[in-house]
Amino acid sequence: MIYQLYQHQSDILDPLRWMARSSSAVFGHPWPGIGTGAVARRLSAALEVLSCMGTTHDRPDFGIRSVTVGHREVGVTEEVVRRTPFCSLVRFRKDIQVQEPRVLVVAPMSGHFATLLRGTCQTMLAEHDVYITDWHNARDVPLSEGRFDFDSYVDHLIGFFQFLGRDCHVVAVCQPSVAVLAAVAVMAQSDNQSQPRSMTLMAGPIDTRVSPTKVNELAMSKPIEWFEEKMISTVPLRHAGALRRVYPGFVQLAAFMQMNLERHVKAYRDMYEHLVAGEEEKARAIRTFYDEYLAVMDLPAEFFLQTVRLIFQEHALPLGTLEWHGQRVEPAAIRRTALFTVEGENDDICSVGQTLAAQDLCTGLRPHLKHHHLQAGAGHYGVFNGRRWSGQVYPMLRMIIQAND
Repeated sequence: MIYQLYQHQSDILDPLRWMARSSSAVFGHPWPGIGTGAVARRLSAALEVLSCMGTTHDRPDFGIRSVTVGHREVGVTEEVVRRTPFCSLVRFRKDIQVQEPRVLVVAPMSGHFATLLRGTCQTMLAEHDVYITDWHNARDVPLSEGRFDFDSYVDHLIGFFQFLGRDCHVVAVCQPSVAVLAAVAVMAQSDNQSQPRSMTLMAGPIDTRVSPTKVNELAMSKPIEWFEEKMISTVPLRHAGALRRVYPGFVQLAAFMQMNLERHVKAYRDMYEHLVAGEEEKARAIRTFYDEYLAVMDLPAEFFLQTVRLIFQEHALPLGTLEWHGQRVEPAAIRRTALFTVEGENDDICSVGQTLAAQDLCTGLRPHLKHHHLQAGAGHYGVFNGRRWSGQVYPMLRMIIQAND
């Protein structure tokens, strides 16, 4: 029933938010009898803030139209090169003929769209041929397309690696680090010639026993049956994925916002003050972030429940019990794919040491193929977005890709 209640609430509030946005524009301009005085500015600002306080289930645009290559600005076209019911493999094709390392960025399937990694791709695009996994909203996938679980996730990755060929590199951001490591290990075990040349795991939960965060503690505090009963809902009939069991994106969002409620309240207050003061750029930056952050997608129930059980409760990968289609996953089999792990000093979602654990699991790699970086001052998102990512993390990633291309 929680999804039905949410849908009814959304149906009521969406028109109100639209009216708030329209009214904000009216009060923000000098109309006869209204003017642009202090009262009008504050009313306009309050309506503007109200208009952006709500979730959406539409994937935002990546918005990457061009990139600077050397000293030249070149156009960028977003194209789908491979598609399944659950994912589109998107390439950012540059309008220039140049040989560059091919990189697959694996986005999380964790309640937000792949566009959350817009900044990650924008930075890498200047010197790489970039692809990204654009996971589909589960509520838009017809029930007839079947299940999607952890094995399916790994299947997709292996298929994408084979499509891109043996010269590709992979960058996993957060949650998919476990699946990427598993996929590369499975390929190494079968001597698959499409194994990536390098594997970067950024702020990923390889071993959540290390310095547990609030997220980890919650996962361990309840049996898996509790998560299935409390967190799983059925998609309403009005959507293409009607009757599919999902972990709703709005539930995930509520949990994350509750973790940092004071920070989000302050952000909205700051947005209001910037609008009143006429600081449009500062207000737009906050709005842009929340337009992305409040765009949510639903996860297939089986994938979510397996992720909680295997990664956060049973610690299957570090304990050597993780399986793919009944086959044991053995990271020690990886011998050719260079490993680069990245963590943020202030990460409150995936704490220091959890991603580093991959180094100990990949015992088959020679020392010169193993690299680690702890980014000072960075939180979870700072590892792959913002100035620390572009100015400190990315240069090291670029160097490792070049060394193993």
